[in-house]
Amino acid sequence: MTGTPTARGTGPWDPLRNRVFRALFVAQIASNVGTMMHNVGATWLMGDLDPSASIVALVQTAIMLPVFLVGLPAGALADIVDRRRLLIVTQLSMLATALVLAVLTFADLVNEQTLLLLTFVLGLGAAFNMPAWQAIQPELVPREQLPQALALGNTTFNVGRAIGPAIGGLVVAWGGPGWVFLINAMSFLAVVSVLVRWRHRREEPDMPVESMLGAIRAGLRYGVHSRALRHVLIRSAVFIVPGAALVSLLPVV
Repeated sequence: MTGTPTARGTGPWDPLRNRVFRALFVAQIASNVGTMMHNVGATWLMGDLDPSASIVALVQTAIMLPVFLVGLPAGALADIVDRRRLLIVTQLSMLATALVLAVLTFADLVNEQTLLLLTFVLGLGAAFNMPAWQAIQPELVPREQLPQALALGNTTFNVGRAIGPAIGGLVVAWGGPGWVFLINAMSFLAVVSVLVRWRHRREEPDMPVESMLGAIRAGLRYGVHSRALRHVLIRSAVFIVPGAALVSLLPVV
């Protein structure tokens, strides 16, 4: 599977005419559905282990805290290393973590600390995956299709967020949270299979590779001096903080 984008056009669905992008689009929907199913299974299981509001809400903390802790290093790493390999590593790490959690749940060996730890590790994988996923889009579609490609990428997340919790709830009711974790583990295989078969041509940089600290400083400097970015971050925080609180406490209700 070669990664040279050839399909032209600027219609909303034109990026799907590129073979690799189309395959990753479908695979990412499956992965996002599995991730949202995991969130339902993890909070439900925590409610069984300890129904207190603070403990159940810590599941959402374990999911979101990695983005806060490693967001900058993850973005810098995506600019330095081979993004395809980075994506394969992060997807395999999340697959392994979800599989371990499934096995422990089936064996009735999971406790509150283990559930929070493994969910946090899954969040770390997602935090390192997101910047590389965004940065790899120019290698999948022509430049004029980037806005449409990014919009379709957001669509995969919204589809997962729309149907994943419902499917997760049905699976929990049918067989328990262990099956949710197992399905989530298998969902990462779809993305890994596409990435492994993708033979993209990595362009060698003309200048020396930037260091991790240098890339982080450059990103911070851009954020400080970009008025538009500051406004986006402020508006996002105003929405996300109370929204995350609602999602964290909803399982208790």
